[in-house]
Parts: sequence; structure tokens; C-alpha cells
Amino acid sequence: MQVISFIRLQVKGTDMDLVKGTLDILILKAASWTPAHGYDIARWIGQSSGGVLQVDEGALYQALRRLELRGLLRSEWGITHTGREAKFYELTAEGRRQFAARARSWGDYTEAMARVLSSRRAPGEVSA
Repeated sequence: MQVISFIRLQVKGTDMDLVKGTLDILILKAASWTPAHGYDIARWIGQSSGGVLQVDEGALYQALRRLELRGLLRSEWGITHTGREAKFYELTAEGRRQFAARARSWGDYTEAMARVLSSRRAPGEVSA
């Protein structure tokens, strides 16, 4: 199994660039149900991806702060299920709008990538 780390993509020891906004859309999705703290967001991303996506803690908290400054998330201090104090993040109305738009764009992007990667035509071949 390949493990992907943010901000970097690790595939068999080779670093690759990630598509800009990958971590942001994952965070927005995680926060779309109910307020969640950073550790739960990172854990959800890992579990939902079958362990393939592992979020670097530093990158996560930078992204959470960036999304909050852009008005896509709001935060409030609360107590976790283990009794620890943590900042909980939730989507704003603008965050919901941005998430919906980004999810559509991401779907278009992944479909296009799948078409290119599964193509059986070499460059220069004429389309039928």
C-alpha cells in the first residue's frame, strides 16, 4: 500500500507534488458534518482513505488556520471525549458554498486524470 503524506506525496520513497488544495478540501469535508478538532480530522482522513492518506500535523494546523482566516471555518474551544481542551472547527456558510464548488471541481479533475491515465492512445494518434 502507498502512503501519502501532506504536503508531500510519498510513493515508494519518491517525493511528488500534491495538487494545490488537496488538504483543504479534505478538511472541509471532515468539518462538513459536525465540529471536530484537529486530531479527529486527521484521524478521519486517514481512516476514510484506508490508511493511504496520512496528514502531517504541521501541515494540518497551518491549513486549519488558513481556512479559518479565509472565513471558511470557524473555531471554538471545547472539551474532547478524553477530557482534553481542544479547538473545534466547523464550516461557515461560505465554507459550505466553497466546499460544494471545490467538490465539483475535484470530481471533474479526478475524472479527467482517470481518462488520461487509462488512455490506450499514444500522443499523436488520431482520435476516432
